[in-house]
Amino acid sequence: MLKPSLKIYSLAAVFLVLAIVVIIGLFFPFSGQLSKTRTPAVHPKKAYKIGLDSLDIIYGKVADNQNLSSILSAHISDVAIDKIAKETRSIFDVRKIRSGNTYARIFTKDSARRTLYFIYEINAIDFVVYDFRDSLKVYLDKKKVTRLVKTASGTIKSSLWNCFAENKLDVNLGQALSDVYAWTVDFYGLQKGDNFKVIYEEVYVDGKMVGIDRILASNFQSNGKNIHAYYFLQGGKGSYFDENGQSLQRSFLKAPLKFSRISSRFSRSRMHPILRIARPHFGVDYSAPRGTPVVALGDGTINKLGFHGGYGRFISIRHNSVYTTTYAHLSGYAKGLKAGSHVQQGQFIGYVGSSGLSTGAHLDFRVYRNGSPTDPLKLESPPARPVEAKDLARFKQLVTKMNLELKK
Repeated sequence: MLKPSLKIYSLAAVFLVLAIVVIIGLFFPFSGQLSKTRTPAVHPKKAYKIGLDSLDIIYGKVADNQNLSSILSAHISDVAIDKIAKETRSIFDVRKIRSGNTYARIFTKDSARRTLYFIYEINAIDFVVYDFRDSLKVYLDKKKVTRLVKTASGTIKSSLWNCFAENKLDVNLGQALSDVYAWTVDFYGLQKGDNFKVIYEEVYVDGKMVGIDRILASNFQSNGKNIHAYYFLQGGKGSYFDENGQSLQRSFLKAPLKFSRISSRFSRSRMHPILRIARPHFGVDYSAPRGTPVVALGDGTINKLGFHGGYGRFISIRHNSVYTTTYAHLSGYAKGLKAGSHVQQGQFIGYVGSSGLSTGAHLDFRVYRNGSPTDPLKLESPPARPVEAKDLARFKQLVTKMNLELKK
């Protein structure tokens, strides 16, 4: 027989165990009669936003010389294929299907394996859906996109492009950076030690990086000068501005082509490579492979287009009452251009060549101010519209935020 003190301790222990059981039951309900069984929610598998619970999907790649008919002829009727080609061209022209792009066919799981959908990926994000379930329906859609903010930096040893290669940076980021600073940095005049830091967005689809969306902010230090750029939206349109809210865009680009080198500069007296006499060279020669695209330095009207003596195939563009630019030794012109055509800044106008008196493929580029030749590399151009007064406070907040990131 237990002593009174032991009975008290035993009862206390029983009550303690019961209390623990009750507490556990409150926070972690038992299965069976003490609580209802919790069934986890089942999320149907999807592809291209189409539920696949009772369907199957097969992916493929468009082969060389393959078209819509050769992909689908074994699965849908020729009448349906013809209808797609003729009646849905305004949504997507099937003649634009390209080899290497992904497509998918979604069909029933039964023995009939009837095709319900055909999807063609136009690019990494956009796709077109052909819905055969009832009457034909066709629509465009986009994959879910995730954006990650990243930073990159580098120091120039020889060129911007080599710097990106040495640091294993995406060449598309280099292209985007050169576009941002097209009006303010002379990429042909970079010096060893020039450097940059950039904050940008990478785009991910299905867990894979598919490209660079945009540069958010950057600093490019060239020739001892820091040039900041900030992407800012005003009036629903984004553009790049410096820290004072002045636009980085100018009336003229820094150069009429990309990925080239300067082979001859503006000079009052230069030995002509063919005529072998000293004469002025009132332009800049950009050495580049034949066929390299040439673009207009700024908005303007073509006043001359054609063969022009020693200049070969030639274009002259009048930009305003002050400035005219010329492009010589071209191998060809952009389709549809003629004297009197209006062109926009950065618009493709022709190809590098060696027509006329030329020893090799290059572009002879010249700028005239009030009819007199001026050094294109020293051309100053007024900035475009700055940040508006009503947006300045918001812009300054952005600058402060981005500068903290650029200094890290």
